[in-house]
Amino acid sequence: MNAVLLAVLVMIILSLCRLNVVLAIFVGALVGGLSAGMGLNHTITVFTEGIGAGSEVALSYALLGGFAALISYSGITDYFVGKIINMIRVDSTVKTRTVTKIVIIFSLTLLACMSQNLIPVHIAFIPIIIPPLLSLFNELKMDRRMIAVMLTFGLCFPYVLLPFGFGHIFHEIIKKGFEQVGYTIQFDDIWKAMVIPSLGFVVGLILGLIIYRKPREYHTVVAEETFKAKDIKPYTVFVTVAAILATFIVQLTTESMIFGALAGILIFFLSGVFNWQTMDDELTTGIKIMAYIGVVMLAANGFAHVMTESGQVTSLVKEMVHLTGGNKALGVMFMLIVGLVVTLGIGSSFATVPIIAALFIPFGDAMGLSSLAIISIIGTAGALGDAGSPASDSTLGPTAGLNMDGQHNHIWDTCVPTFMLFNIPLIIFGFIAAMVL
Repeated sequence: MNAVLLAVLVMIILSLCRLNVVLAIFVGALVGGLSAGMGLNHTITVFTEGIGAGSEVALSYALLGGFAALISYSGITDYFVGKIINMIRVDSTVKTRTVTKIVIIFSLTLLACMSQNLIPVHIAFIPIIIPPLLSLFNELKMDRRMIAVMLTFGLCFPYVLLPFGFGHIFHEIIKKGFEQVGYTIQFDDIWKAMVIPSLGFVVGLILGLIIYRKPREYHTVVAEETFKAKDIKPYTVFVTVAAILATFIVQLTTESMIFGALAGILIFFLSGVFNWQTMDDELTTGIKIMAYIGVVMLAANGFAHVMTESGQVTSLVKEMVHLTGGNKALGVMFMLIVGLVVTLGIGSSFATVPIIAALFIPFGDAMGLSSLAIISIIGTAGALGDAGSPASDSTLGPTAGLNMDGQHNHIWDTCVPTFMLFNIPLIIFGFIAAMVL
């Protein structure tokens, strides 16, 4: 069996068996490296070298977790959540609860979409917004799997289709992939080629809202007093809003999540709202919570480096070419499946595109596919794993927020639902796009 395929299968199976994701990624990388003939020492060396590439992202997530903890400590989110919960309890009618659910679904989906294009902060909003809302979700008995599907949709759909914010980066990576192998395409052609494949995300979202619409019980960990909408000082509100705005503005201007989070944290400390020692304890707690995501991302970068250095991605495509026998439909399907496997292991569509583009473009051209068809295949193949990989920040981010009270499993409550609901429609619509464009 191909080393890349074997490594990804080992990682996924171990994750589904509830082994820690970091350990599953590490074991998968070892299996892939050894089966590719790299040897134990060389595999470990390559894995370690790859970890360094994710250090900036890991530090960013840790600091964002600390910043989110300070916002939560300020009490502003608990204040508004308490108001809403009290309103529901006073007027606990089916209509009130239904309207509240609809507002939450629409608002969170819109916010997630905006985080990719309009205000490109990616998952930075999740640890700030989601944890304080958990008690509200519990009160409404909302299935958190539905929330995970909504958030993942918002984190993936906009950048796949729209050439703004993170979408501009993603589309630019696709364009450069063509240029690196001597092909020229128009930047505006990319979003046109991704219209049909992106419908897979829309179908997945609709299915998720239908499948997970039934009530689901969760245990509310917080004390009942938390639901009381306590008064909050205007100055505290001012400082909190200023910290949030500073985080977004600094991140946008510096293009660094690290300095964005630091700006918000410094405003809290310099404002004098709370005691420094108390705030330091809260900051440390928040960093610990989000640091786990950073560790997973570091391990995922090591895994990706091993897979790239093994040279087995190229051989996987060659085997695919041999199996297709020149059949267009079979060739397109194989490319999509290979893209899914590679991205599941790497955990990032942005990192996957350069790898698969160098292989898929010549192969697609030899099969007589148009440039739009090849673009749709590459874009779809990259997005496939992003929507369901245990190592993807598009699944890690939602889990970090929804599992703050330990009642949301990363694999079974985030990855499995997003994988099933998004990847199957993506393959179908990606295949249609490649065949008709």
